[in-house]
Amino acid sequence: MDLLEKVISDDIEGIDSKELAKLYDYDLFTLGDVADSLRQKYYGKKVFFNMNRHINPTNICADVCKFCAFSASRKNPNPYDMSIQQVVDECVSAYKRGAKEVHIVAAHHPHHEYKHYLDMFATIKQNTPFLHIKAMGAAEVDYLTRKFDLPLEQVLNDLAEAGVDSLPGGGAEIFDEKIRKILCHGKADSKRWFEVHKKWHSMGRMSNATMLFGHIEERHHRIDHILRLKKAQTSLEQANNKQGGFNAFIPLLYQRYNNFLKVKKSPSGQEILKTIAIARILLTNIPHIKAYWASLSLNLALVAQEFGANDMDGTIENESIQSAGGAKSKHGISKEEMIYQIKNAGFIPVERDSLYNELQVYEDVS
Repeated sequence: MDLLEKVISDDIEGIDSKELAKLYDYDLFTLGDVADSLRQKYYGKKVFFNMNRHINPTNICADVCKFCAFSASRKNPNPYDMSIQQVVDECVSAYKRGAKEVHIVAAHHPHHEYKHYLDMFATIKQNTPFLHIKAMGAAEVDYLTRKFDLPLEQVLNDLAEAGVDSLPGGGAEIFDEKIRKILCHGKADSKRWFEVHKKWHSMGRMSNATMLFGHIEERHHRIDHILRLKKAQTSLEQANNKQGGFNAFIPLLYQRYNNFLKVKKSPSGQEILKTIAIARILLTNIPHIKAYWASLSLNLALVAQEFGANDMDGTIENESIQSAGGAKSKHGISKEEMIYQIKNAGFIPVERDSLYNELQVYEDVS
């Protein structure tokens, strides 16, 4: 039995990440056929998206991550800090335009009080009670526990009570600590990232998981990252927690401009598609693989739907983090354009909510 056959049969006990990295040696279309057969088994020709609004309330950050082009620094000398009312106004406006989710992540602001965060989410929920709040990546949560010397459980409970419905997957970057030390030394380490999500899941809540790739990591670092997520989700299943867990895995392509990492070349399209396909093949216990168009580009994200992905993310409306690094995603995409592009690629567009409940299926694929 060759390596790919072992992986397909989930017979990888004792095979380390460096050995599994040899999956990249397979032909792209061999990997694609396997990954596509899995996504079709689960979802047929459906491709999911949602109506969402990304809001990044501030770029003033206590940390300086080398890969980041978003936070205010000498690479980005344009600090800003939205008031709670400004954030709420954006949420109300987005909801009136049809948004079902607001995605709020920001920098680790050195001066905001703990109450600021709780007041912001509570006020959003008061003004838009049916808007799903996906907010506060694990690194942000960890920052609050350290800055205000609070137990993790209290912070997560406070956020949930204030109105946060699910956690995004940000802050994962690459779990290997040697790589992480170069990328984001001082931010929550990989162990802490998992602690935050595990505690959130134990509360019966859902979250996502990301992986930032295409910078200084090697292929086996990506495999190691994926295997750690697989193990965490398996542990959750064994604990019989029927509610909480990872909704989706999101491979985020590193944007190489306007930061301190100085990476000269981005991965090829083939390398990106292989990474997505391998993720689908290995992560059989995480339901959805998201090809996040804001980092991959709309066209490559559509192609990725034939290589194991089944989700595009959403309309976004305004995107600051990927676009700060060079991505062409600043102004989002309209619902009509998203539906058209998915149909034109030969798939069935499905508008979903934040927890992947189907809201509307657009069956008439031309």
